[in-house]
Amino acid sequence: MSEMQHLTDFVLPVSLAAISEDQGFRAGQMGKQILVYEEDAFPELDAVDLVLVGCGEQRGLGMGRPFCKGTDQIRKMFYRSFYWHTEIRIADIGNIKPGASLSDTYAALNLVIRELTDAGKRVLILGGSHDLTLAQYHAYASRQQLIEAVCIDAKIDLDMEALPQADHFLMEMLTGEPNFMKHYSHLAFQSYYVHPYMLENMDKLRFDCFRVGTVKEQIDEMEPVIRNCRMVSFDLSAMAHAYAPGSAISPNGLNGEEACVLARYAGMSPVVNSFGIYGYQLAKDPEELTAQQISQMIWYYIDGINKGKTEAALKERDSFYEYNTAFAEVETLFLQSKRTGRWWMQLPDNRFIACSYKDYLIASNNDIPERWLRAQERN
Repeated sequence: MSEMQHLTDFVLPVSLAAISEDQGFRAGQMGKQILVYEEDAFPELDAVDLVLVGCGEQRGLGMGRPFCKGTDQIRKMFYRSFYWHTEIRIADIGNIKPGASLSDTYAALNLVIRELTDAGKRVLILGGSHDLTLAQYHAYASRQQLIEAVCIDAKIDLDMEALPQADHFLMEMLTGEPNFMKHYSHLAFQSYYVHPYMLENMDKLRFDCFRVGTVKEQIDEMEPVIRNCRMVSFDLSAMAHAYAPGSAISPNGLNGEEACVLARYAGMSPVVNSFGIYGYQLAKDPEELTAQQISQMIWYYIDGINKGKTEAALKERDSFYEYNTAFAEVETLFLQSKRTGRWWMQLPDNRFIACSYKDYLIASNNDIPERWLRAQERN
């Protein structure tokens, strides 16, 4: 019996017959490879790397909203994709049971994420509304663990004048006491949805915010941002309507390929151990395009995990190129991985942080990389 068997108190099993539409899955497809919680057979998770869990809670968008059944639509698409990364073992433990209240659902999702990450697993949350990010965060806060986090969203959900929890949950996450948010980065916000004062306040807190145009034009610069983080939360509203009609609030935003690239970066990170994809609404996705988009993001997340497994530890210096440089009378060391090409730079306290080739070029020109400066401001 699995040591995680008690999680069945909080999750409902998956109906493989409904997902496969009684047609079954072909050899080589995900549906043939994933360990699935089906009926009374809870999977053994000891050797598993990645665990999928669905949560259709949407009351954060407004009380009275029913649980969304879109998680199974996503599974239907994902299980049909082909399993290329045989070294990554995957399990699906079903969907969080609806709580009597919104806070009950939060508590159940929090517990499931905490138990799985405590056991050394990565967790992928197929979510309802974006405020479920709170449960994701509290899985770390409940163990008093300082973390860095990334949200990818067209809006910055700090609107305290709005009633729905989904519009202001970041206030609790970023300013609640006690607080365990060491650093927060927000990717792909769209300026017309964000009050200028909000960005000023984020900057005062030394948090980093990147406009959608910056993300699209310099997407490789987002890899170091995500690499430093413990949790990543992706709201599908960050995507243009044409690429995610099952959620989109805007005709503009990330395209499908860019969303997949960011998901891959999350997988490549050695420390990201929870990745939530939120905001899917089944009723808005009659052509199943958004479900396919999410399934492909999951595929690229797994691809990133597979790629990240090849990375050497920083102490294995034979696996890195070393570049000593100086800027503004500060001597520092840059490392570049021989295996993945990724970069790190050393701070004055000898810690290494993720960076990019662009940071190295800036330093080589005797200028201070903004990433280095922001890290120093937060110390």
